[in-house]
Amino acid sequence: MPRGVRKLILSIILTKTIDDHGCHLHRTTTTTLNCTHAAEEEKHECASSDDDAFTTTPSGSFEHLLPPSWKTKVAEWLAEDTPSFDYAGYVVGEAQRTAFLLGKGKQTAVLAGAPFFTEIFAQLECEVKWHIQEGETFEPVKHVATVTGKARHLLLGERVALNLIARCSGIATKSRRIKDKATAVGFNGIIAGTRKTTPGFRLVEKYGMIVGGIDPHRHDLSSMIMLKDNHVWSSGSITSAIQQARLVGGFSLLLDVEVRSESEADEAIDAGADIVMLDNMEGEELVSAARRLKEKWTESRKFKFESSGNITEDNLEERAVEGIDILSTSAVHQSVQHIDFSLKIQM
Repeated sequence: MPRGVRKLILSIILTKTIDDHGCHLHRTTTTTLNCTHAAEEEKHECASSDDDAFTTTPSGSFEHLLPPSWKTKVAEWLAEDTPSFDYAGYVVGEAQRTAFLLGKGKQTAVLAGAPFFTEIFAQLECEVKWHIQEGETFEPVKHVATVTGKARHLLLGERVALNLIARCSGIATKSRRIKDKATAVGFNGIIAGTRKTTPGFRLVEKYGMIVGGIDPHRHDLSSMIMLKDNHVWSSGSITSAIQQARLVGGFSLLLDVEVRSESEADEAIDAGADIVMLDNMEGEELVSAARRLKEKWTESRKFKFESSGNITEDNLEERAVEGIDILSTSAVHQSVQHIDFSLKIQM
């Protein structure tokens, strides 16, 4: 670039994110200013251009959330199902076959678990082509995907893949339904799952919650400090437990404290809890406690109220009251109805 001449390029991007059942829609406006400055003349020549684009595609694949180690889980699932000989596979041989994945449930369902399903068959040298996007709803009976590969390999992956997608889609479907109901009754807070997940299968279950459009809550003991009744009893008091946790947790971790009464909530807020879980409070007790505590502490403390304990789709409206910021429930992943899928090999 010649001496005394500077070129300034300024790009301003405004992104608006719209949450629509877990999908993110982006409206992006880009303005580019090209400025040439001649030092000796002190003149500016500027040109601007606007390019508006609107897209309804998700901002990113849900698969991008997964950790680098997730594919090792798939290998473990396959090894669990075939630890030694595949006797039935001996019968079918290695002819190339095509199989259709059919969604057969009796209800509208949300597809979730596609990356896991695809990777199961990829590790068996099969190829999966999806006919609907993950996060979309579908009506039964729906041709969801096509899988091609050797007959023996298709059958090696069949049950593992079906178990996976049935549970993950069931969790996503339940999550979507509860979120929609919360919205319908006017609740503007957060719907979250819990850590009461299946050992070894948490990644898939949390993934299903995210695809369904709810908050997965903390993923593990390291991702948020949660002090429950046993922590408090062992420490001696709510205040003591909070103070000790703050010493080691640092500034980056939120601190969630379970309380059973309004007086315990007072102590937790005063001691600096970020989230106060009003465990098993309901009805007028929940409404009045949330109102009084918010009125008392809002100007001097920053905190959120979480309602938890026996929240179901049926009683959701009773807990989605004014003053509550978070509703956490295991109903989205415990005893959830799986979505019925089948994999049919075509002759």
